[in-house]
Amino acid sequence: MDRVLFLDLRAAYLELKPELDAAVVRSMESGWYIGGSDVEEFEKAFARYCEAKFCVGVGNGLDALHLALRALHVGSGDEVIVPSNTYIATWLAVSYTGAKPVPVEPDVSTYNLDPALVEAAITPRTKAIIPVHLYGQPADLDPILEIARKHNLKVLEDAAQAHGSKYKGRRIGAHSHAVAWSFYPGKNLGAMGDAGAVTTNNPEIAEKVRMLRNYGSKVKYVNEMAGYNSRLDPLQAAALGVKLNHLDEWNLRRQTIARFYLKELSDTPLVLPVVSDCTETVWHLFVVRTPARDMVQKHLEAQGIGTLIHYPIPPHRQQAYAEIGLREGSLPISEAIHREVLSLPIGPHLSLEQAQRVVGAIRSYPWTPSSRPR
Repeated sequence: MDRVLFLDLRAAYLELKPELDAAVVRSMESGWYIGGSDVEEFEKAFARYCEAKFCVGVGNGLDALHLALRALHVGSGDEVIVPSNTYIATWLAVSYTGAKPVPVEPDVSTYNLDPALVEAAITPRTKAIIPVHLYGQPADLDPILEIARKHNLKVLEDAAQAHGSKYKGRRIGAHSHAVAWSFYPGKNLGAMGDAGAVTTNNPEIAEKVRMLRNYGSKVKYVNEMAGYNSRLDPLQAAALGVKLNHLDEWNLRRQTIARFYLKELSDTPLVLPVVSDCTETVWHLFVVRTPARDMVQKHLEAQGIGTLIHYPIPPHRQQAYAEIGLREGSLPISEAIHREVLSLPIGPHLSLEQAQRVVGAIRSYPWTPSSRPR
């Protein structure tokens, strides 16, 4: 029996092969290999899609976060509130500016930043808050934005996993000062390599990111600031332009698989995802929890089911952040989540028959009373 892949990227290419091949060849034949019409057209299309006024393409998602923070004037000596259980890129972007990431625990039901805990983490040095729309479900933005207004803070959304998601009926893309996107190949809207973007309704932020991505320059050889080299490649922009036209349909396929999992796994010991009433998730990941995570993963692997762990080690326990001195047990909610989470296969090319195999394999695991998180 064929293996059930965690995510089938080749199938995504094959479905759109004629369109993708034609777009990339057209881009190559244009003779324009930095910037140009492919980048500009994608930026306009993605801004419209996100209900934002501006989109600025950059080299990758980490650069999108970093350059957006720079555009928001975050720098050395500042503090930035970040989720304790995000991917490390969110923290790294803060560190790149010279600022300090200040972790705040998540709501254990949604895994997103808990607004009720944010205000207690604010100090005179706090400059910004980065809510992450983890696993494709938007964070609860309104209370976070209200706290930011109260304390005169900037808000930068990390939407690397949330392409097409909605918060209170409106697409993620411009609720806050700026939104950072990754188009890593495995994302809901994925390029054929690294790529990223920043969306915003603020023309000054958009212009600052444009300059920062291009050596701090608006005019060639005239550098107004110390910038970087992080430009969206036109070949990637051409491919993204094709895929954007299929994003909503592919997200619907993910939602179909998620509904199936939620129904068929509801009577198992697994803790299943909880979706807030005010959000529409795009199911970048379908993440379950169990203290028996490692054994369950081995069981599924033996039956040809691919899974991943997002993420095995929380940022504060990574060697890269050893100097901040947060010992084991200092962020217990995040640490428990990282010990127990397991991402099941999901994607626009996973069939219901394959999803049924996943369910069957989970049901065949020898569950015990200790398999459910406390």
